[in-house]
Amino acid sequence: MNKYKRTFVGRTILIGFALSLTLAACTPVDPSLMTSGGVFDPYEDTNRNNHEFNRSIDRALLRPVGKGYSSVIPSDIQTSIGNFGDNLSEPSMAVNHVLQGDVVGFGVNFYRFLINSTLGMAGLFDVAAEFGVNKNDTDFGETLHVWGAPEGAYVELPLLGPSNERDAVGKFVDLFTDPLSHAIPSPEKYYGTAARVASKVGDRGRYSNTVDSVLYDSADSYAQSRLIFTQNRRFELGGGGSDTYSDPYSDPYSDPYEDPYAE
Repeated sequence: MNKYKRTFVGRTILIGFALSLTLAACTPVDPSLMTSGGVFDPYEDTNRNNHEFNRSIDRALLRPVGKGYSSVIPSDIQTSIGNFGDNLSEPSMAVNHVLQGDVVGFGVNFYRFLINSTLGMAGLFDVAAEFGVNKNDTDFGETLHVWGAPEGAYVELPLLGPSNERDAVGKFVDLFTDPLSHAIPSPEKYYGTAARVASKVGDRGRYSNTVDSVLYDSADSYAQSRLIFTQNRRFELGGGGSDTYSDPYSDPYSDPYEDPYAE
C-alpha cells in the first residue's frame, strides 16, 4: 500500500472515530433549555460571548474588506474565483456522498470535477452547470446526519460562526477527508481554500445590506442568527422542524426576517 493510500485509510479510520465521538459527546437535550424556535442552547452564555467576538471581527475587518472587494473586483472575476474554489471542493464532497451511500451524488461530484477541471479551465468556469449538472453540495456534518447522529446543542464557533455539535465535528473531519489535500503539494493545495475564503469575503460585501440587518439592526442579533442557521440547516438536511427556508444571502436589498424579539 503506497503512502497516499495509507494516509487516506488513516483518515477514514478517523471518520469512524469522529462518529463515535459525536454520538457520545452530543449534549442530551434538556427541554427546559429549548428556545421558542426549537433550538437546544445550553451554552448560551459562551455562545453569546463568541457571537460578540465574531461581530467585532465582522465590524472591524470582514464588513469593510467585503465591501471593498465587491466594489473593486469585477463580478465575473469574483464568479470565477468562487467557481475555482467550489471545483476543488468536489472531491471532498464526493467522498462524503460515498460515505452516505449516495451513488448519484458521487457521480455528480465526479462529473462536475472532471468537466470543470478540463473544459472549465481548472474550474474557473462552471461548464458542468451549463450542461445541466448543477452543484450537489454536502459535508461530513450531513454524513453524520445520514448515519443517525443527532445535531446536539447549538454552538457559535469563534470566526466560523453559527453551528451545532454535530456540524462542528463535521467541519473538523472535513479537513482530513479531502483527497486533493493528500495528492497536491504545498503551497498549491491551499489555493482552493484561499479561493473559498475570497468568495465568502465577496459574498459579505455583495449581500451587505441583508447581513447587516441580521447582525446590527435586529433587536437580538444572536437569537436571530441562531434561529436562521438552525432553520436553514434543518431545511438543507430535509426538514426537521422548519417549513421556511430563510437564506441570508437570498436578497441583498431586503430583510426577509421577522425578529422574534421585536415588540
